[in-house]
Amino acid sequence: MTVHFWEFSLQSLGRMGRMGAPMSYTLSFNKLGLTDLPLVGGKCSSLGEMVTQLGNLGVRVPGGFAVTVGAYQSFLSHNQLEEFIRETLAGLPEGDLNALEQAGASIRAGILDGEFPEEIREQVVEAYRGMEEEYGTNCDVAVRSSATAEDLPNASFAGQQESYLNIRGSLNLMEAVKRVFASLFTNRAISYRNDQNFPHDGVLIAVAVQKMVRSDRGSSGVMFTLDTESGFRDIILINSAWGLGENVVQGTVNPDEFRIFKPALREGKRPILSRRLGEKALKMVYSREASAGASVRNVPVSKLSRNTFSLQDHEVLELSRFALAIEDHYSNHAGKDTPMDIEWAKDGQDGKLYILQARPETVHSGDLGIYHEVFQMQQHGEVIAEGRSVGKRIAAGRARVILDAED
Repeated sequence: MTVHFWEFSLQSLGRMGRMGAPMSYTLSFNKLGLTDLPLVGGKCSSLGEMVTQLGNLGVRVPGGFAVTVGAYQSFLSHNQLEEFIRETLAGLPEGDLNALEQAGASIRAGILDGEFPEEIREQVVEAYRGMEEEYGTNCDVAVRSSATAEDLPNASFAGQQESYLNIRGSLNLMEAVKRVFASLFTNRAISYRNDQNFPHDGVLIAVAVQKMVRSDRGSSGVMFTLDTESGFRDIILINSAWGLGENVVQGTVNPDEFRIFKPALREGKRPILSRRLGEKALKMVYSREASAGASVRNVPVSKLSRNTFSLQDHEVLELSRFALAIEDHYSNHAGKDTPMDIEWAKDGQDGKLYILQARPETVHSGDLGIYHEVFQMQQHGEVIAEGRSVGKRIAAGRARVILDAED
């Protein structure tokens, strides 16, 4: 699948402005749906879908707006960056990490040095002012990437671009949007597209600006509507830790873990099959800064909190019901069973649970499930680290610490 600059649905083109009408560079989540992916990327179109279609089922999604793909394209054009990016990435020697790093740094610097066209700045600031009217002056927002090619059948681009939390004020917001644009050309993102033989102009980026959930005073995490180790479809797996959810998403903490049996949940029962207490040694909280890159920090978690589950049973069940509603809706839309990968947060101020984003799970849902492998360790040694497994096999050998790309 290749999505080029000129490939938009007719419906999305209509949203971008007709002859003589001004271009719409921002769109509220409550005006978006899954068909708007070419215009606002996967994350924003999914948020819009949940806001408009699942709110009546009790699924809470924080409000916000999308900065469109058109804004990104106009920004590049305004700063004459399109040809520069194309030429910089053309002919990168395969496997030459130094050349890749230099190319990525050069492109990111060009984007960060660029200026927004006035009409884009005005529309983003106006949309943010609308949020201030609802949530208060200088309200805190999450600024996240929303790419047009986040989850394809044979590749997943999700998580390759940057997110910025606790951004406050219009100036900091504009800088965060620009940084998200630049993150389309991190070394990792460039390398992945090269490895997948995916054209660099085949991925465009929009930005989700979403009201923050005060999970720095509560908990947050991810959940999957299948078992990620076995691929079993009748399980909901919830990972949870104290504070903002980036630590769970990035795997920097050992979270609590809950497994719920879907068929019994549909019957109105309370089928929590297992609970596992994670270490949760760190939690991410707000810092005093409000600008991108300095607005959050990690702090140690007290011994009492480490030894306490970060979700109560009734919250586990409420999240599970959210997960069922989301999976059912996306499965109906796709015309097939569609396990979901969902990020959630608990607000420590109002005590409510919210869904931050949802996308089809692409790693384990494609397993055929026609065989079962069992691995056993033949030798045992001293345990020096624990955490969730990220693979299905057992390996042995010397652990090597990688400090930089040259290693």
